[in-house]
Amino acid sequence: MTHALFERLGRTAGEVAVLGLGKSGRAVTVLLRRDGCAVYASDGSTTDALESVAASLRAAGAEVQLGGHDLDRIARAAIVVASPGVPPTATPIVTAGDHGVPVVGEMEIALQAMPDLRYIAITGTNGKTTTTALAGHLLRALGRSAVDAGNIGIPLAEVALRDPQPTWAALECSSFQLHDTPGIAPTVGVVTNLSPDHLDRYASLDDYYADKARLFVNATPASRWVLNGDDVQVLRLHERIAEGRALAGRVFTFRIGTPADAWYDPGSGTLHLLGEPWIQREELALVGDHNVANALTATLAVAVADPSHATADARAVMAEALRSFSALAHRLEPVPTSDGRLWLNDSKATNVSSTLVAVQGMARPFALLLGGRHKGEGYTALAAPFTTFGRCVIAYGEAAAVIEQDLGALVPVVRVGGTFADVIERARALTAPGDAILLSPACSSFDMFRNYEERGAAFRSLAQDGPA
Repeated sequence: MTHALFERLGRTAGEVAVLGLGKSGRAVTVLLRRDGCAVYASDGSTTDALESVAASLRAAGAEVQLGGHDLDRIARAAIVVASPGVPPTATPIVTAGDHGVPVVGEMEIALQAMPDLRYIAITGTNGKTTTTALAGHLLRALGRSAVDAGNIGIPLAEVALRDPQPTWAALECSSFQLHDTPGIAPTVGVVTNLSPDHLDRYASLDDYYADKARLFVNATPASRWVLNGDDVQVLRLHERIAEGRALAGRVFTFRIGTPADAWYDPGSGTLHLLGEPWIQREELALVGDHNVANALTATLAVAVADPSHATADARAVMAEALRSFSALAHRLEPVPTSDGRLWLNDSKATNVSSTLVAVQGMARPFALLLGGRHKGEGYTALAAPFTTFGRCVIAYGEAAAVIEQDLGALVPVVRVGGTFADVIERARALTAPGDAILLSPACSSFDMFRNYEERGAAFRSLAQDGPA
């Protein structure tokens, strides 16, 4: 595996430098060592957890540095493998570029290690994780050996270490991962939607969309693509790398309210697949019309991935599998409580467009918990749909001042300082039984939490604990 990668990148064999020792960095280090590569792995942080990781990687034969990076060593590396959280402007990445060292991501190494893997690669701004989980669920329902991997939480390098390996994967791809995966060539490539995001990392929206367009970099006449037919930016995304040429391969579209390869007819409540009525909306256990789009996307991608997936029997199997699929954690997840309020954990909503979907789906009075670390977007788009049922916006965290500035003249905004527990208590005080409390922050979690999962878990725990 590694020799082929070195050859494709125009490098001779040598040491591989791995930057970042989160889940993906750990897994790819072990994978590289399994294949006999010399590995220098480093992380800018030093924690007890990282010390434990470092010890295990050293036992596997890697050289590990915590608390910094050896830039001279990185400059001499044959290849640098960067974790998704390491931005292109980071000093070690810049050093590699200055010395002509190729930079790839963990996913690139893993794909090289699994040349026979068939995979559905899913990107977009919102809906990626649910669509990925749905696609994996449907593949397994059809009897395929399939795993959900990538940005959904399981590094593909970890999958590559399994014995036996799966034959299929539903692969969630962030823009960061696509930036560093030049060899991506999916069985089916999917783009759910596009809207501004990660403007705290990207210099412009064009740069963000350009990384999304890397999904198409290896398109051939045999490629299959599933695109959002209601999103002009999605339909034209390939033009950012195709220089105006048509997208190679066959394009399938999904739409809401308009006939397409997969579409939803709101009038009859029917989802259609490849020209046939297929399943009723009321049979899906997922909240919100955006999840109808996710279901259409995943099913269409699986159906076109292999001819055997599009038969009448296969469609019936997939319909039954959809009926059994429930909401993922932190994605409009209802939290069971006894106080008469509907607590909705939508912690995964880390951008304004995702929160907008949640707000538009509300059908009862609610308080919106909005805040965290600001990502460069404005919040005014939330005002109009909020006025239908919204009681108040509770602004918190580092972004609170920006939220108050954007929305304070348009809707009721209450700014809360202190801890996250203080935010929850204020939300409880400002609502009544029968109301909803919606955590859909439109921001990253990094001012108070390590990740959105930790934020959602705190919300769940505080909601269930009741008033102090």
